[in-house]
Amino acid sequence: MKSNELLLDAFGRIRETVEATLDGTDDAGLARRPAGTGNSIAWLIWHLGRVEDAQVASAAGLEQVWTSQGFVGRFNLPLREHDTGYGHSSKQVDSVRAPAELLLEYYDAVHRQTADFLQTLGDDDFDRVVDTRWDPPVTLGVRLVSTIADCLQHVGQAAYAKGLKH
Repeated sequence: MKSNELLLDAFGRIRETVEATLDGTDDAGLARRPAGTGNSIAWLIWHLGRVEDAQVASAAGLEQVWTSQGFVGRFNLPLREHDTGYGHSSKQVDSVRAPAELLLEYYDAVHRQTADFLQTLGDDDFDRVVDTRWDPPVTLGVRLVSTIADCLQHVGQAAYAKGLKH
């Protein structure tokens, strides 16, 4: 298996879990915050989509799906245009509301852009430095693995929140 095929599989598992989590979850379930202060399923799915979108687009030299495909306007959230959810207050978490269909449509578009980019990569590409703000500088391979780790955590949290009984 080639490195890009391994990463395609990992990102594909995120997509499968996003779909399974959203399947059958109504608007009330999407907005419910575990223990009243936890992150809602809607926020978690939106945030992981924004993280993958921002990180992969930056590394690939592409525009984020959020803006290029008009999702920023379709979600119409009271947030800054390029907000990804990092450091959100409780009020900001509450403001992220969207139907399951829109959340899945956005994540699917992000996943397609990620998959298209990954299919272009060879093993030598993963050593390319994509972020010099860190010591050591971050390579493409490290950025992709850290994005997978973050997204898997959040989709796991969303799946857990779906299973909680009220």
